[in-house]
Amino acid sequence: MIPLTLAEVARAVGGSTHDIPDSDVRVTGPVVRDSREVVPGALFVAFAGERADGHDFAAGAVADGAVAVLAARPVGVPAIVVDDVQAALGRLAAHVIEHLGATTVALTGSAGKTSTKDLIAQLLDRLGPTVWPAGSLNNEIGLPLTALRADRHTRHLVLEMGARGIGHIRYLTGLTPPRIGLVLNVGTAHIGEFGGREQIARAKGELVEELPTAEDGGVAVLNADDPLVRAMRSRTKARVVLFGESEEAEVRAEKVRLNDRGQAVFSLRTPTGCADVTLRLYGEHHVSNALAAAAVARELGMPVEEIATALSAAGPLSQWRMEVTERPDGVTVVNDAYNANPDSMRAALRALAAMGRSAQARGGRTWAVLGRMAELGEQSLTEHDAVGRLAVRLNVSKLVAVGGTEAAWLQMGAYNEGSWGEESVHVSDAEAAIDLLRREVRPGDIVLVKASRSVGLESVALALAEAPGGIEGTAREGAVR
Repeated sequence: MIPLTLAEVARAVGGSTHDIPDSDVRVTGPVVRDSREVVPGALFVAFAGERADGHDFAAGAVADGAVAVLAARPVGVPAIVVDDVQAALGRLAAHVIEHLGATTVALTGSAGKTSTKDLIAQLLDRLGPTVWPAGSLNNEIGLPLTALRADRHTRHLVLEMGARGIGHIRYLTGLTPPRIGLVLNVGTAHIGEFGGREQIARAKGELVEELPTAEDGGVAVLNADDPLVRAMRSRTKARVVLFGESEEAEVRAEKVRLNDRGQAVFSLRTPTGCADVTLRLYGEHHVSNALAAAAVARELGMPVEEIATALSAAGPLSQWRMEVTERPDGVTVVNDAYNANPDSMRAALRALAAMGRSAQARGGRTWAVLGRMAELGEQSLTEHDAVGRLAVRLNVSKLVAVGGTEAAWLQMGAYNEGSWGEESVHVSDAEAAIDLLRREVRPGDIVLVKASRSVGLESVALALAEAPGGIEGTAREGAVR
């Protein structure tokens, strides 16, 4: 963050100072909400959560070097007290961004936000100092915390914007107004909360509505292959750039194929030239993500040849998203357990099928270890059934459905599609899945693990990724270290 005195912070957030002997003391470190992340010069933000109250850690944070606490009440140590800590954090981020010269790039979509954000960050970092969120910090707390990491040296600020309803993205854009806005897709994630894809499109489109005009440098980067996204061009005054595989896309992919490892190979074509790309990421769905990143980088001055080189070198930065571990005994584990919705589930299954073709030719098998997809409302049965059926159609060797009612629907979909005998099985929980897989998986097999975050199936992937017999030196391709 840019250095600010405590008096300046108080004015920016509309708070009052308490127990501060010198209001000219500066915040020179990061703004953090976890007291374990405090370093000298930091500002500690005290949130009252369901399981812990940050105010209880205020004294410890100051003892560890925080210059003050942003709090909802006096805490006996230097503090700036406000009525609403979350709103104050947003106001502080808005104040800081207003005084920076960085270009803000914001992106949203139903699926692929974090993977695309990671690609954009790796491309733009080649052009100059770039700040981006770790993982999926994309809400009213995570986004301001990310923005406050920017300083006067920051050239690009890349922000992921999530939404749980109408107005959420509009609020986030008000905190950190973007010059470039990217909409990836409109899918079925959170469809139970929104009430339909049209409502999701309405919420996602708030991003392009809030962009500057074309005359003021605003750019809306839209997916030409998604009709609901492409239609957003009528909702913005910014200049529109289309990406995708459609002929009308200015930044598009041609000659797309998957290599034997399930990684996409394609020709990147732009109005200023073309170049070949081989992604390190797994699955054809990453082609669209890569094109989105390429369109943003091109708008900020990166030549197409450098874009292709950077995309081919880029790896995953966020854990549990198609994170591939190759065990010394020949078992491959694909940990995609961070989250799931029908679109990302289908993409992951197709990636598993592509990765498994060469393995199956050598006698290996593909396993899909799947759990519930949350927040689908009335569409839940239909969507879980469809995913189970797709696993069979893609010739996945083994389906392990983990959990309660929704997992039973997954398994029943596979059964009704023709997966009988031991080809599909329903187990009660993660421990049962681990026991089954440890007994049944053999060298040459590929195991995909995926479910909504609330299911906690990452424990299955992490347990399975451990080399059997205590063997050390597990090789990781694309894993986060």
